[in-house]
Amino acid sequence: MNNKKIIVAGLGHGGISAAALLAEAGFDVTVYEKKKEGTLGYDWTDIFAPKALEFAGIPMPPEDKFEYKEDMTFFAPTCKKGLRQHVPQDQLEIKMERRDIYEHLINHALSKGVRIEYECEVLGPIMLGNRVAGIKTAKGDVYGDLVIDACGMNSPVRSNLPEYLGIEKSAGRDDKITIFRAFFNKASDVEVEAKFKVMLFAGGKKGVSWVASEEEHTDLLVGRFEDFSKEELYEFADFLRESNPRLGTEIVRGGQFVEIPVRQPLAVMVSDGYAAIGDSAFMTVPLIGSGIANALKASRMLANAVIADKNCEFTAKTLWSYQLEYYKKVGAGLAPLACGRRALLNLTPEEIDYCFESGMITESDITMGADFDNVSKLFDGDPKDLVNKIKTLCKDPELVKKLLPCAAQIGKVVTTCAMMPKKYNKDRVLAWSKVYIYSFK
Repeated sequence: MNNKKIIVAGLGHGGISAAALLAEAGFDVTVYEKKKEGTLGYDWTDIFAPKALEFAGIPMPPEDKFEYKEDMTFFAPTCKKGLRQHVPQDQLEIKMERRDIYEHLINHALSKGVRIEYECEVLGPIMLGNRVAGIKTAKGDVYGDLVIDACGMNSPVRSNLPEYLGIEKSAGRDDKITIFRAFFNKASDVEVEAKFKVMLFAGGKKGVSWVASEEEHTDLLVGRFEDFSKEELYEFADFLRESNPRLGTEIVRGGQFVEIPVRQPLAVMVSDGYAAIGDSAFMTVPLIGSGIANALKASRMLANAVIADKNCEFTAKTLWSYQLEYYKKVGAGLAPLACGRRALLNLTPEEIDYCFESGMITESDITMGADFDNVSKLFDGDPKDLVNKIKTLCKDPELVKKLLPCAAQIGKVVTTCAMMPKKYNKDRVLAWSKVYIYSFK
C-alpha cells in the first residue's frame, strides 16, 4: 500500500467515490464522518444518471434497488400548458432510496480498502504554512498528505481556509434553494395525465415544486429561493391539492427542510494539500440542485489527478488538472445555467406563461435540459429555431429588457470559462477567479 495518507472530510457522494478509486490505487484512505453508521441519507428517493456510476468505476446497484424515472412534465404558473420530456431510453435517470445510494457507494468503497470513522465531526482545516496538512475533528487533529473536502455546501474545511488561498468560503442566500420534501398519503385513485408534474412559480410563488403520483403515495417537493415556514408550506400544499386530488394530507415519509446550493461551480477547487468535491465545490445543477451524478464524475477526475502525481506532492499545481477537466466536461456547461436561474427569478409569472404558451420554450428544450451528462448542449441548437425564438421574444419588449442582460452575462461567463488557465500559476489563477466571480455579479 502507498504510505501517503489521504483524508476524506465528510461522506459526500463524490468523496466516498474518490476514496474508493484512490484506495484501489494503493493509497491509505480514511473518511471522517460526523453521523452514525447507517444514518446517512434522507428518508426519500433521489434521481441521477446511471452512466455516472460507470464513469466512477462503480457497479450498477441490484435491480431491485432502483427503477427508471418517469419523464417529467413542466408547467408554467397557470398550470394550463404542460411540456413533457421525451428522454431516450439510454439517457433515463434512475430513482433510488437515498439511503440505498449511500449503502451502495459505501460498500463499494469498503471493498476497496477504504476506512470510515463515523461519529467524528470535522471542525476545520489544519494549516502548515500555505498547505492544508490535515483536519481538526471533535476527536482530535488528524494529519495527512491530501485532504479531500466532501463536507457539503457549508463545509467547515472550506469556510475556514485562509483568505489568501482565494477559495470562496460560502454560498450567498441567492445561491441556495430551501427544499421541503415529503411523501404524503394517496388521497384518491383518480387517474392523472402527468404523473410527474414540475411547476414553476405555482401560485405566484418564486420557486420550483413537483407533485409525483406514485402507487402508494404522492411525492411533494417545494423549493423556494427564500426561507419559508411550515405554515406557509401547509397553505401552499392546500393550494396544490385543488389541482392534484391524489395529494393527501398525512405525511408518511420525509417531511424535512434542507438547503441545496444552486450556483456556479467553485472558482478555485484546489490548493496545496486540498481539493473540494461535490457540494463542497458547488457542483449541483443550478436550476434544480441535482448533484449526485456530477460528484461521481468528479471523483474519477480527481482520482486521475492524484494518481498522475508520481511524486505525491498533491499541490495546487499537480491537482489543477482535476479542476481543468471538470470545467471542460461539466462545469463550463453548468456555469451559464446559474445566469439563467437568476434571470428566471427576475421574471413575472405572466412572463413565464408567455414563454411556455408562445413556443419560446418547447418540449424539445425541456428534453434537452434533462441530459445533465451534456449540459453544454443547452447552448447549441438549430440556428433557424433560435431566430424564431428571438422573433417571439421581441413581441414582448419588457421581456426583452429582462433577458438581454442575461444573454450578455451568459456570453461573458462562457468566454471566461474558456479562458481558465491551462497550467497552474497562482497569480494567473487568482486573477482569473476574480474575473469569473465578478462575471456573475
